[in-house]
Amino acid sequence: TGSSDPYCIVKIDNEPIVRTATVWKTLSPFWGEEYEVRLQPSFHCVSFYVMDEDALSRDDVIGKVSITRDALAEHPKGFSGWLSLSEVDPDEEVQGEIHLRVEVLPGEAAPRLCCTVLEAR
Repeated sequence: TGSSDPYCIVKIDNEPIVRTATVWKTLSPFWGEEYEVRLQPSFHCVSFYVMDEDALSRDDVIGKVSITRDALAEHPKGFSGWLSLSEVDPDEEVQGEIHLRVEVLPGEAAPRLCCTVLEAR
């Protein structure tokens, strides 16, 4: 139909942490959702999966973006910008990008990840 029902799942070291709302019938969703979660000091990677909700079958993965701990350390004031989606299945072609703001904040017990999932196209 030329549109999707996209939502985003945020995973830390492949463990799902948060899920955005679904934006119905669009290829350019706006979420504008901000999350703050505790990080294990030994975390390796934060991933953002853009999904297409499907009522009749399993949801499709549109693409993903992964940001390593080292990449986040290179941006001590946080990262904000558009990142290209990469494929999850090597047989699938992926086009699109996601606009994120990601920052690791110091915490008393553990660092916290503050991420804002803004939009995609």
